[in-house]
Amino acid sequence: MPEKIIIFPASFDPVTNGHIDLIDRISRLSSSDKLIVAIGVNPAKPTRFTLEERIEMLREVIKPYPNAVVNQYSGLTAQYAASLGASTIVRGLRVFSDFEYEFQMARMNRQLAPLVETIFMMADLKYAHLSSTLVSEVMEMSDPKVTDEFLLKMVPPIVIQFLKKNFES
Repeated sequence: MPEKIIIFPASFDPVTNGHIDLIDRISRLSSSDKLIVAIGVNPAKPTRFTLEERIEMLREVIKPYPNAVVNQYSGLTAQYAASLGASTIVRGLRVFSDFEYEFQMARMNRQLAPLVETIFMMADLKYAHLSSTLVSEVMEMSDPKVTDEFLLKMVPPIVIQFLKKNFES
């Protein structure tokens, strides 16, 4: 039976514990499938971290998941998934308001790539408030700067290193 390919796309700017929770759960549900943690590159969307930094952070956090790889793409997620022969796109939902946008995207993706299914996974409640943007805002606006102990509730240790380097500049 051919290997199934599952895509988990996001900007990962930076990767959060919420992202890792979803990677863990997707990986456990589909341990014999290939999980591509796909960094979407949108030139119109400014990012705090370079593509290379995001790749480095993600490669570190996916080490415990032998079926996961990091990749990058630009353009439409559905077309990217179809070009790889992926069967599934997984999207995380943190709060109810995420659903409306994600539902519209899933419908459009279905028209663009009819053979690729989109499934939604609810965030664990302890991560439902967490976003990459919020992490950056906390780091930027905290006075005094937040402690590592506090940051570990939001991001893995590798990301703390990148945040400190990025915000010291």
